[in-house]
Amino acid sequence: MLGMQSVERSRRVRAVSGVCLAVAVAVGVSQVSVVGQGTPREWRDYAGGPDSSRFVAATQITKANVGQLQVAWTYPDGDTDFNPVVVRGTIYTRARGNVMVAVDAATGKELWASAEIKAFAIRGVNYWESADGKDQRLLFSTLNMLRALDAKTGKPIPTFGKDGVVDLREGLDRDAATVEQQSRLPGRVFEHLLILGSATNREYASAPGDIRAYDVRTGALVWSFRTIPRTGEFGADTWPANARATVGGANNWAESSVDVARGIVYVPTGSGKYNFYGGYRHGDNLFSDSLIALDARTGRRLWHFQTVHHDIWDVDNNSAPQLTTVRHDGRRIDVVAQAGKTGYLYVFDRATGAPIWPIEERPVPQGGTVPGEKLSPTQPFPTKPEPFSRQSFTVNDLNPYILTAEEREQFRQRIAKARNEGPFTPIGFEDVVHMPGNQGGSNWGSTAAHPGDGRVYVIGFNVPTIIRLLKPGEKRPARAGAPEEIVREGYPVTDGFGLYPTIIKPPYTTLTAYDLNTGAIAWQKGLGDDLRLLPLGITGTGSASTVKGGLIVTGSGLVFATAADRKVHAYDSSDGKELATFPLGGPTSGGPSMFELGGRQYLLVTASATQPTGPGAVPTPHKGPTGLVAYALPR
Repeated sequence: MLGMQSVERSRRVRAVSGVCLAVAVAVGVSQVSVVGQGTPREWRDYAGGPDSSRFVAATQITKANVGQLQVAWTYPDGDTDFNPVVVRGTIYTRARGNVMVAVDAATGKELWASAEIKAFAIRGVNYWESADGKDQRLLFSTLNMLRALDAKTGKPIPTFGKDGVVDLREGLDRDAATVEQQSRLPGRVFEHLLILGSATNREYASAPGDIRAYDVRTGALVWSFRTIPRTGEFGADTWPANARATVGGANNWAESSVDVARGIVYVPTGSGKYNFYGGYRHGDNLFSDSLIALDARTGRRLWHFQTVHHDIWDVDNNSAPQLTTVRHDGRRIDVVAQAGKTGYLYVFDRATGAPIWPIEERPVPQGGTVPGEKLSPTQPFPTKPEPFSRQSFTVNDLNPYILTAEEREQFRQRIAKARNEGPFTPIGFEDVVHMPGNQGGSNWGSTAAHPGDGRVYVIGFNVPTIIRLLKPGEKRPARAGAPEEIVREGYPVTDGFGLYPTIIKPPYTTLTAYDLNTGAIAWQKGLGDDLRLLPLGITGTGSASTVKGGLIVTGSGLVFATAADRKVHAYDSSDGKELATFPLGGPTSGGPSMFELGGRQYLLVTASATQPTGPGAVPTPHKGPTGLVAYALPR
């Protein structure tokens, strides 16, 4: 089935549809191993499995012995950013820049390497196998194309798509030669389907961000959900007429999650494009900045909730929705929790989409100096739980450590002059302040959960943004490696992202544990340390960077987190006490993996062998392993 064919009793676009679903028994689940359920305990897909929980039920590594972990082996060519998958004793990962490799999970020995693959997704790959295990495939995108490799040999599968390739630009109601449609992250495997989002770029001519499912065996398109609806479809009245022909985005460029038992995929989406000006896309712009529950087999919309109306702030939902079960009002409820760049966690009944706690429409600032812009008068604010990232930034929050006295005074004057009325301050031609900014809140790889106890974990970035639009004819400031340029015509653009990760006082990066049985924050702490402040004895600041770390939650009550301070941190999930750290020899980004093999439980991390360079770069202050690094307890 193609397109949206769901019939709604209500045309309200700022709330869930209220559709109740019967819990269905999933069929064909044997094709997908859900991490933490059954044996073997593997890491069969990006974020561990279809539910993206990053939860592993293994209990060999405990709070008492985690400090005894040691390096079992290393593979020198593993690329950081990439989340390796582990299946049947084999690790599949990216290496040497543009090569897929298979590595023996017990020894780190390379088993095969593919031919060079130009520009393929740098953060992960999908794995699928047939019910009998004879057909094993790796699926990934590269240069706007979807491809498949034989997982046993690393060879392309020529019967997939057309000569081994599926063109992801087709079927978007646009000229395929003029659009881009490739995410750096993989999709979600469910039964025989690969459910994909896309990265459509941030500019005015972006493609619409349709959610699509492809048959993993043939490459055929099975269903498509249009996030920018066609005329007459549900939600089309929240865009200008025929917006699909000219407006792009509303895309799922990062992560999604599947409730395998219900057959539901939960898809978070980003803003309509252009990111910072919406004068040509009046309306609330469904299904941008939404959490959408779709029937994973057909693409039919079951319910949705829009977290930001008519987004001009680039506050995408891009973290994996987390599935857990809570006790609420005397009964157990399966919930889905969505963390956003807004710094809020939005929590819903997984089946119906009803908010667990009220989410209120509140007035937000209006007005501005940008012709044609028309903002939503209200935005949704969760009443519970409280946000995980800070919601304001003033001169009193300037960093007392990193900035020189001259820099501090420059920012003090700039902030004092800027419009600063909260996270939804309208963007104009003069400076405005947003907190959290467009690189704050949560991001890809930032969430994990224990599926059974109501705990959800979120890495949050306290990053303010100072931003403004440029007028046609105004000079765009030069950037490193790029010349100054003139904005000649068309709609306004920004003077960059306005990203200032270290002008705010610590903590910069936090790890928050939510107990969703009560809606309270169980604990929160700075994740990692600022490498520049360590020589001064200042710790607990959180890493002063927007480098994305990752999480793993275990059945023994541990939370593992990688951070920009180039360490692996192990915490007690009950109270956040740090139990151990493991220094790496270089920067790490993206998520670690965990698996069991031969009676041992392994933690798998990637760290770059290359030290950072350029202005502000800080060398790694400690020794440690690099490449693909496997930790285990001593034999």
